[in-house]
Amino acid sequence: MAEELTLDTTLTKAEQYRQLLPQIEALTTGEPDLVANLANTAAALRQAFGFFWVGFYLVKGDELVLGPFQGPIACTRIRKGKGVCGSSWAQAATLLVPDVEQFPGHIACSSESKSEIVVPVLKDGTVVAVLDVDSDQLNDFDEADQQALEQLMGLAAAWF
Repeated sequence: MAEELTLDTTLTKAEQYRQLLPQIEALTTGEPDLVANLANTAAALRQAFGFFWVGFYLVKGDELVLGPFQGPIACTRIRKGKGVCGSSWAQAATLLVPDVEQFPGHIACSSESKSEIVVPVLKDGTVVAVLDVDSDQLNDFDEADQQALEQLMGLAAAWF
C-alpha cells in the first residue's frame, strides 16, 4: 500500500473508522518493525480525526514508557494504576473519559487535553502497551471510537 490514506470526512465517525482500519492493516501487514507500525498507526489516527494527541505507551517492567506518538511532548513514564493510562493497564480495560479533570488521579501531561480514551493492547491475555488518544474537546469519544480502537488494538497485538 502507498503511504497515503484515503479519507472521506463526510462520513460518520463509525464509517470513517470502517474506511480507515483496513488501510492501517494494509500499511502494517508484512512490516516486522514494531516502532514503524506504532508510528504509522498514531499518524493515521491523528490525520484521520485531528485528535490532539495520539500515541502508545509500552509496558517496560513496572512502568509504561512513552513510545511512538503524534502531538505535543508527553509524559515519559507512567506507573501502573496511575492516571488514565496506568489505570487502563492495571484493569486491562478500555477507559473512556469524557472530562479528564473529573478522573481521579489524572496526570496532566498537557492542560489542553480535555477528554481521553485509552485502549490496552493485549498479547496472550497480558497488557503489553496502551493506545492513548486525547482530545482538546470535552466528551469527544464515544462507543464508535471504543469499538474501532479495540478492534485496531486487537490487530496491533500481532506486532508485539
